[in-house]
Amino acid sequence: MKRWSDPGKTVWGVAVLLAGVLLTVTGGEKARASGLLIADGGLGGVLKIEQHDVSVVINNGIAVTTVHQVFRNTEQRVVEALYTFPVPAGASVSNFRMMIGGREMTGEVVEKKRAREIYNSYKAVKRDPGLLEQTDFRTFELRIFPIAARAEQEIWLTWQQELGFEHDTATYVYPLATTTRPGIDAKVHGRFSMTVDVKSEIPVQKLFSPSHNDEFVITKHSPEYVRASLETAGGSLERDVVLGFDIERPRTGIDLITSKQPGSDGYFLMTMTAGTELESTAGGMDYVFLVDISGSMAAEGKLVQSRATVESFLDALGDEDRFEVLTFSSDPKLHFGTLTPVSDATRASAREYLGSQRARGGTVLRPALQTAYKFRDADRPLNVVLLSDGMTEAREQAELVQLIEQAPDNVRVFCVGIGNEVNRPLLKQMAEGAGGLAAFVSQEDDFARQAQLFRRKLMRPAAIDVKIELEGADVFDVTPRQLPDLFHGAPLRIYGRYRKSGPAKVTVSATILGQPMNQSLDVELPERDDRNPEIERMWAYEQVQQKMGEIRRSGETPQLTADIVSLCEGYSIVSEYASFLVLENDSEFQRWQIARRNATRFQRDDAARVQLAQQLESLRDAALARTGPTPNGDQQTATAAVPADAAAGQPTNSVDTTTQAAAPPSVQPGDLVWNNSPGAPATSSSAPFVSAPNGGSNVRFHGGGGGGAIDPLSALAAMGFAGAAWAARRRSVRGSEQV
Repeated sequence: MKRWSDPGKTVWGVAVLLAGVLLTVTGGEKARASGLLIADGGLGGVLKIEQHDVSVVINNGIAVTTVHQVFRNTEQRVVEALYTFPVPAGASVSNFRMMIGGREMTGEVVEKKRAREIYNSYKAVKRDPGLLEQTDFRTFELRIFPIAARAEQEIWLTWQQELGFEHDTATYVYPLATTTRPGIDAKVHGRFSMTVDVKSEIPVQKLFSPSHNDEFVITKHSPEYVRASLETAGGSLERDVVLGFDIERPRTGIDLITSKQPGSDGYFLMTMTAGTELESTAGGMDYVFLVDISGSMAAEGKLVQSRATVESFLDALGDEDRFEVLTFSSDPKLHFGTLTPVSDATRASAREYLGSQRARGGTVLRPALQTAYKFRDADRPLNVVLLSDGMTEAREQAELVQLIEQAPDNVRVFCVGIGNEVNRPLLKQMAEGAGGLAAFVSQEDDFARQAQLFRRKLMRPAAIDVKIELEGADVFDVTPRQLPDLFHGAPLRIYGRYRKSGPAKVTVSATILGQPMNQSLDVELPERDDRNPEIERMWAYEQVQQKMGEIRRSGETPQLTADIVSLCEGYSIVSEYASFLVLENDSEFQRWQIARRNATRFQRDDAARVQLAQQLESLRDAALARTGPTPNGDQQTATAAVPADAAAGQPTNSVDTTTQAAAPPSVQPGDLVWNNSPGAPATSSSAPFVSAPNGGSNVRFHGGGGGGAIDPLSALAAMGFAGAAWAARRRSVRGSEQV
């Protein structure tokens, strides 16, 4: 193997190690905190967090989180800092910066072994660079050495993620609770602040915090923009911060955002969301709850969370539903032994059974899943709901993926990840492989809220056999290759690239309540779009996750690992195969022949952030301008509180600076209205969709194209979703009358 050596220049600087593993300490109580700095490395000492500022911008469902932290060495000697933190579900660490010698330096992503060798070459002479590694799927670790006596150190971490939706409610979690060393000072001694800006082309109904409801000030500046802010002079960092926001699209619709530089291929994110016209009244359904009671579920109170989640879920079930509770560690154990009708008595029995369980033993999921499949009734849908941290034995994971993909007809698997230390990639792959969905629950969230939202999605998919075709843009590298079904409140998202700008045509086909439907609409793909650079990294992250799924399914190959490294280095993504490396100055990167891709990308990202910040400031100014005397002379202020009961759960420290909006039109830009919907304009359907021959893909794209710009899709397609649902309901009612 080729060895990388130090070119020989002496470098003075600090050592930073960001390693992707949370330390597990035996023989002592466990503190619960994340993003905490303690002394380590055999040198001892005390470090204090002087300042911890979090800025979150959620733009059309994509959240970008930047953490700025200042900490101080309180000792009279040099110490080493240890910084541990998990990342939220589906998040990718995309930037790491720190102050070195009074200058802010941005890291670059390098193949993992090479990055480690460069790091060690500096460490040998005690003049160290910075290194950010991910050694497993869930957590990261930062080491900084040396920290001079009484000195301050300043760092910035950025990650981005695609937020999941639970029936038009998105949940954002800033993870703070995790397992780390005993005796940790989990407090900020200076300031802790958090600002969350939510911007959405689909109007935001409300923004709320299940975890810190009384501490956030929430201001609605416009129907499309809401801000939440929190600031304290010191405080604990032991609890996750959870925020949720509700949106409502009255009709099924498609939104499309793009990013493109002149002379380069473009990127797009297409989102399809089910509207209220597709809601149907479902009959009874069957549920098997698989509750993991293995030893790993003892950490963070995961088993307690699982019990509370199942109990809330049972409260949300209807009288026509049936259920069974199955616990497992090494072997599955049934509670009732059969599918049991939902009643107060059976709910109480299940609660008592779950309350008697203790977390112990190893995790073997395969027998539990095979047992759950046996409860399938040909006449009723079976939903298998797995509550676990996914910490199953490594050798079992490939078998699990295969077993999931062989799920019987009419069986869907839904995975609920419990806690912050959870195997998100495996649980997500399992759920999607069996036609279900994955959700991840923080202990600071409202279990009843999560269960009710999840239950509504399980009523049944709004549309099945969904296929999307894009013609005229020469699109490539699309993910996912196989679209899942469309569930209420769970949008379908497709990432891809395009070579040709200009007009293109999107064709959507699906089965709605047994009726096949398809229709087309026109879009414009721009020659240049600087507003959404974050979707480029999200596209690359999804590509990496797709290839990691192939590794879990079939094993590691040189080509797969090479592809992952290439994506990570090209788009500055930390993974199990690539790490962030921070050097003292640009000349050091040049000496090691490391291209400054991330530094260049950061400039583009920063320009887009400034542009968005200016747009949000304009919205705040516009809201302030609307504040003034009303026609009758009464003074209206921008700080008029909205009572919690009047705001349907909105906290009392919420303010609304918007004016009363007019009722939305029956059909809005981006809506999909099926051609036989009552009152819909008549249109002709496109040719029937033909699946592409790429491993069963139902996402098909063709070449063609020309230029233009889109933010969310503004074209209207007259499609017949609502009419199909209406006709099916009419047939159902008439059939019932004839019985």
